[in-house]
Amino acid sequence: MPMRINHMELTFAEGTLTDTLKAEIQAFYKELFGWDGLEIDIVGQKALLLMLDSEVSQFILCAESPKPMSSPGLDHLGLLFDNRAEVDALLAKAKAMQASDSRVQIKEYEDLNESGTVVHAFYVRHLLPLWFDVQCIEYEAGSEPAKRWHFG
Repeated sequence: MPMRINHMELTFAEGTLTDTLKAEIQAFYKELFGWDGLEIDIVGQKALLLMLDSEVSQFILCAESPKPMSSPGLDHLGLLFDNRAEVDALLAKAKAMQASDSRVQIKEYEDLNESGTVVHAFYVRHLLPLWFDVQCIEYEAGSEPAKRWHFG
């Protein structure tokens, strides 16, 4: 049975997800990844929906909670891109954004070569309590998977 991720909820301490913070989150992720943001009323509060696709079938919900998320380590959500050029372009864009906003965090990694694959990636985090692992997976001849997921 095929499956995709529908959504992820990231929670913030009560009183911290202000209109200003929501606007900053929206602006950053729109510029970097093209995600549209939408303020919605849900569970008795105004939350922020970051839409990863135009159908709103994949989204990140930013909401407040009395028990907010804590991610002091490298907890992350992986974003898979088709090729190295796309990952490199996003890294360059993230670095340019970091130059004007010191709150943008970036972790660069050497390529990971393992079992016929090369993972080319970097991590980025800004204003959300989670890193995003921006990556592509390159396959050596004969190591390609039998099935691959593609946008239609």
